[in-house]
Amino acid sequence: MYRHFQRILIDRIREFLRQQYEVELETIVIEQPPKIEFGEYALPLSFELAKRLRKAPRKIAEEIVGTIGDIPGFEKLEVAGAGYINARLKRGEVASALVQGEAHDDKVPKPKILVEHSSINPNKAAHIGHLRNAILGDTFVRLLRTSGYPVDVQNYIDNTGVQVADVVLGFRELEKKNKADLAQLAKSKRFDYVCWDVYARASQWYEQDKANLKKRAEVLHAIEEGNNEIADEADLIATAVLNRHLETMDRLSIEYDFLPRESEILHLHFWDLAFKQMVDRGVLYKEEQGKNAGCWVMRRPSAAGKSADEHTEDDQKVIVRSNGTVGYVGKDIAYHLWKFGKLGRDFGYRRFYQYPNQHEVWISAEEGEKDHPHFGDSAAIYNVIDTRQSEAQSTVVDALKLLGYEDAARHYTHLSYEMVALTPRCAQELGYPLSEDELGKAYIEVSGRRGFGVKADDLIDRLISTAKKEVDSRHPELSELERIDIATKIAVGALRYFMLKFTKTSVIAFDFKEALSFEGETGPYAQYTAVRARNILRKLADRGEALPNFARELNREALGRQLESEDFWQLLLMASKTDSAIDRAVASGEPSHVARYAFQLAQAFNNFYHGYQVLSEENREKRTFLLWMTHYFRNRLEDTLAVLGIDVPEYM
Repeated sequence: MYRHFQRILIDRIREFLRQQYEVELETIVIEQPPKIEFGEYALPLSFELAKRLRKAPRKIAEEIVGTIGDIPGFEKLEVAGAGYINARLKRGEVASALVQGEAHDDKVPKPKILVEHSSINPNKAAHIGHLRNAILGDTFVRLLRTSGYPVDVQNYIDNTGVQVADVVLGFRELEKKNKADLAQLAKSKRFDYVCWDVYARASQWYEQDKANLKKRAEVLHAIEEGNNEIADEADLIATAVLNRHLETMDRLSIEYDFLPRESEILHLHFWDLAFKQMVDRGVLYKEEQGKNAGCWVMRRPSAAGKSADEHTEDDQKVIVRSNGTVGYVGKDIAYHLWKFGKLGRDFGYRRFYQYPNQHEVWISAEEGEKDHPHFGDSAAIYNVIDTRQSEAQSTVVDALKLLGYEDAARHYTHLSYEMVALTPRCAQELGYPLSEDELGKAYIEVSGRRGFGVKADDLIDRLISTAKKEVDSRHPELSELERIDIATKIAVGALRYFMLKFTKTSVIAFDFKEALSFEGETGPYAQYTAVRARNILRKLADRGEALPNFARELNREALGRQLESEDFWQLLLMASKTDSAIDRAVASGEPSHVARYAFQLAQAFNNFYHGYQVLSEENREKRTFLLWMTHYFRNRLEDTLAVLGIDVPEYM
């Protein structure tokens, strides 16, 4: 609602400037006044117009306020300071629209967006770092969909890479397993855990004798070539692990639509088409001298304006090595040309996995099913990839620009994020021995390659177990299944909120005690607040009373009387800003804005809860108003938490 009236204000101001001054402003900035008694919106546009109109900012502000006339929903505009314009809403009218449930959704069709996240190597169990990626990505998908965008969710599967080769080699050389053995082993409940240990052992095996790396190269080549026993073993391992990853993420309500695999990018010759485009358009050329001799290289945009004699090797990015192998970035360029519908070739598609809610996940294939959803050909792309891949991501954008796809390059966004570590306390709780020096550190880094890491399922299991102890003590009257359900929702809420409350550029030090706390900026605190609101309404029902008919009993005048209280107005105004918080998060690519808003909303309701005895209020109009505020806050908080992927349990 706050966003709706902001749009009305902007549209009216823009129309007025066009008629009065023949001025078009591309952006009209809206700020918040320092105090609520000054109004709900502040416009500094007079300062921007001062040079154009050759007038003092305050004079311009006075002209606008004096001649603009009535604006629907607004009581008045006022000049403030040296030229600010403050805008006051009609409180009763705004609240009446909320009570009546008047929707003001933007009905303009929006383009399809592709969000790629998780992209876990299918060689071992998912770990805590993968959870940050997946939770960030899934939440951004929810934000976009709430904003009205159609979204394809993709999870790129590198099933032919060196990590899969290492596990294949580990099973062959260290475990002495053949294809039949692997087929049987892959049926085990947590095959991804088995692969975790094999991968760590293979990494140590390479360190023991560097000659073993030659075998890795041979296995990697066989996997990429396909149609051989080693490739079959790799596919068996990767497919089984991928199924486990989907099950793990489903525990956090994270789902995907399409799983594009590197094997199909190779076998369908995506790179050949991309290579031809890049050579034909002069983006790639073969270097004849220096350390990059024999390589196909791309000239970086930083080399623009230099003569051929001035170019150095630092101005080049190797895309195809001198031995003919395509680097990771080359395959990524081809993949992103497909994403934007610029490649001229498509995957085959087949059904791969069905979630309990019947949602189907499709996977790439060389030859797929005839009828399938349409993937790719997106208007905008968001890739959730950690900050270590920033250089590679920038190279893909550079390639799009050099190929002439400027619009695609502008709509390619790398949502980068920092690593997840553990607090020393958390590491000890998970059974990792720490030195005195490590105990004094702010965080402990994890490493799957060394076998020192936190498996995602272990973390979720531990959170559920810890939460259930608290639920058991608070609600022994509930059944075991009910208590498990509540504990699971608390655990998932704690984990998701912890991963989202920090900005993406922050290193996270995960801590069980902090994440599960019912106090402070945590998921359980927000959930508990929503349960509190439910409890007020539940007590009303227990008394045999139904919720009042708010639309009939709270007219504009009654609402205006109640909202003369600045406390009530501030609370209502905050609760009406959910859409604005989502807009900020989408525009900045920063889901933490909504997490922070959920916490502030929970704080505001808790102040309301402690300040007013809703059910014992004797004045009928005020009691009805307080019940409506409780009802509205509860819905706003639950809706906001849902965007964060957090469910609210019945009891806490």
